[in-house]
Amino acid sequence: MSELLQLTVLIPLYNEDESLPELHDWIVRVVTEQQYTYEILFVDDGSTDESWAVIERLAQANSAVRGIRFNRNYGKTAGLQTGFQAARGQVVITMDADLQDSPDEIPELYRMITEEKFDLVSGWKQKRYDPITKTLPTKLFNSVSRWISGVQLHDFNCGLKAYRQKVVKTIAPTLYGDMHRNLPIVANWNGFGKIGEKIVQHRARKYGTTKFGLERFVNGFLDVLVIAFVQKFSKRPMHFFGTFGTLSFFVGTVLAIWLIVEKLINIAQGVKFRNATDNPLFYFGLVAIILGVQLFLAGFLGEMLVRQSLGKSGDLQIAERVGFSEQKVTI
Repeated sequence: MSELLQLTVLIPLYNEDESLPELHDWIVRVVTEQQYTYEILFVDDGSTDESWAVIERLAQANSAVRGIRFNRNYGKTAGLQTGFQAARGQVVITMDADLQDSPDEIPELYRMITEEKFDLVSGWKQKRYDPITKTLPTKLFNSVSRWISGVQLHDFNCGLKAYRQKVVKTIAPTLYGDMHRNLPIVANWNGFGKIGEKIVQHRARKYGTTKFGLERFVNGFLDVLVIAFVQKFSKRPMHFFGTFGTLSFFVGTVLAIWLIVEKLINIAQGVKFRNATDNPLFYFGLVAIILGVQLFLAGFLGEMLVRQSLGKSGDLQIAERVGFSEQKVTI
């Protein structure tokens, strides 16, 4: 059985070989001062620089270091998901590898989880060292996320977060795509409603360049909508498609009956009438009926897919591990 530690510091990374030694030493200094039992878990998302070689050297020098390397770049969500599944700490703290997150925040984040009993504590970079082209879309994204989810946080996308172990083990199987931007929302909709926030220091990038472009804000907004839909209807898609299918079919049927009845009344009264096919409402009703049937079929197919997909695992390919008792390679 894996040893249960007080703390896991989880660091997903991609091409950050310059910053890793400094980040490691900083974390070790902080957790040693606090006398935590800990592990540092690096998840290398298919880096093309010397990141994995650096992680191997750190693991040789420090038995508390473990590493996982993907065979290619899967994205930050995949890195966090895999790290969550491997984490052994009672508290899991995530941070970026670029030194923009300060390890000095670890003790307070840990205290808020263990003493104030938060399920999740999210960092809030109140003062940012980013250009307006990044800060303005971030504020818009956060506003939309608060409105849709009901989770009242200022900074959903901050990489510096602390979780109770039960939270990460619960949400890890549900993650895919780019859900790392919305982990507080995912946690809340999985029943972990005690979510806190802490103002944290945002440091200027010391090495390298950012790996994300402006498209992440558009993707983030779309992901919020997807999460909202999936959380409400993933286990009951017929409730969504069936509702709109019924409404559409009903409207189309009413229009068709009304056109037929109107024509029959005009014939009976000897009033001049036009063919139903000459009335634009006929085609609107026909489309509504067809759309209603299609939505019903979509709902049935969704129900079948939900039942067949339960229990299926992902397809992440892990190339190497270091610091684990068994060096397994997924092929």
